[in-house]
Amino acid sequence: MTMEKLPVADFATDFDHTDPQWVADPYPIMEDLRERCPIAHSNRYGGMWVPVLHEDVSAIANDTEHFTSRTVVVGSGRPGEDAPPAPIGVAPPISSDPPFHAIARRLMLPAFAPKKINALESFSRELCRRLIAEMADREVIDAAVDYAQHIPVGLIAKMLGLPQEDGDLFRSFVHIILEGVDLPQEQRIEAFQPVEAYFIRVLEEHQANPNDDLTSFLLEAEIMGNKLEDAHIFGSMILLVVAGIDTTWSAIGSSIWHLAKNPEDLARLVEDPSLIASAIEEFLRAYAPVTMARLVKEDFEFKGCPMKQDDWILLGFPAANRDPKFFDRADEVIIDREQNRHAAFGLGIHRCLGSNLARLEMQTALEEFIAAFPKFEIADDDGVTFSQGQVRGPRTLPIRILERS
Repeated sequence: MTMEKLPVADFATDFDHTDPQWVADPYPIMEDLRERCPIAHSNRYGGMWVPVLHEDVSAIANDTEHFTSRTVVVGSGRPGEDAPPAPIGVAPPISSDPPFHAIARRLMLPAFAPKKINALESFSRELCRRLIAEMADREVIDAAVDYAQHIPVGLIAKMLGLPQEDGDLFRSFVHIILEGVDLPQEQRIEAFQPVEAYFIRVLEEHQANPNDDLTSFLLEAEIMGNKLEDAHIFGSMILLVVAGIDTTWSAIGSSIWHLAKNPEDLARLVEDPSLIASAIEEFLRAYAPVTMARLVKEDFEFKGCPMKQDDWILLGFPAANRDPKFFDRADEVIIDREQNRHAAFGLGIHRCLGSNLARLEMQTALEEFIAAFPKFEIADDDGVTFSQGQVRGPRTLPIRILERS
């Protein structure tokens, strides 16, 4: 049973990233906090701090002495005795601290190298075209449900050697892990059991019948002559499915949402598709989907904030990306922005391993969508909904197609 929560009265002292006001439009709240309280606090979830300035987000993201990554999704509980032992964490390498982090990350790098990812372009493009063909005769489509959410599911399933038809399952896993943070800890553990059962079965099947995929690679991989621990393999699989799907699905959806609301930007991209690459970087900056978490290792004062051991730190990468001290015209979306050192893929040692894959998926998704539908608009503003939690993007996105090519 979900606990009833009071709405947030003041985000500076009672921050909650699942509050309906934040979910609907976080950007005015970010701006207010930057001016009034650049490190917000909350007693929710057992204690949480939320920096919104780029310099503070960057400082904490790069500080592995005072902050740990052993879990990165805010919840009411904390890693207990039943958690995977240090240094692995719940989902390596994103949940691993130095020095093990570098080893776990290095292990995964070849799978996400540019050459490997570029080889997936034709698959990604064919998937986008197939999805578009299924929408060809409809005046109104849901660009999130009918399009954006299927693209990363297809790519991740192919990389891991998982059935394409399990896409609905993967999306339910995303909801359980990332959006169910309001549930009591016991209920979250219970909800996670089908996720655990699925991946245990997948790993058993791959052990019996190895394939040329990332799952079999993890099962055969070694660190210093030893096979990976079961917790390491399981956690990495969870990471790849959840982080690889929800983040990119959200980024693609936010990009289409922006173009539907800004026909002048859409017209520029239709006229000059070479701008799509820079537009993608700007969409990532302006609508960064991911807010990552850390835990305070020991009592520590940061810029006058008395942080306690096991307090959450919610790293506001989206807020950092709109900091006017770091970006010129930070609140404007400029699709041909030249200098764009955004933090959408994170900062510090945990910068997103799958950034090449995300860019490929966004590139093919937007190119194919715009080529098929050179004019479109929001069909129903009230029908647009966004996800709650640490990954933000449209969950429903009704689009009216105004012109087909």
